[in-house]
Amino acid sequence: MPNALLSIQVIPKTPNGESVIPYVDRAIEVIQASGVKYQVNPLETTMEGDLDQLLDIVKQMNEALISFGSPGVISQIKISYNPDGVSMDKLTEKYRP
Repeated sequence: MPNALLSIQVIPKTPNGESVIPYVDRAIEVIQASGVKYQVNPLETTMEGDLDQLLDIVKQMNEALISFGSPGVISQIKISYNPDGVSMDKLTEKYRP
């Protein structure tokens, strides 16, 4: 069972003040390519997996945004860690119809 949930919001700087959406899309592509379970929400994306793996994905996301042309990135992160296991489904099941 996964031991961590990690929610991330990336705030990339853009070279000429253009929209950040293509940059955010690129960051989500990194998550998709990783193979971890994830959920995109309006203001952040939550991933589920091993904490070390999720932190490595964050690093890859930041590197991808710089390679995509962003001169700098702020990443706001929230982590829920439990060595005995944690999951998005378990935490949200009581709110589902």
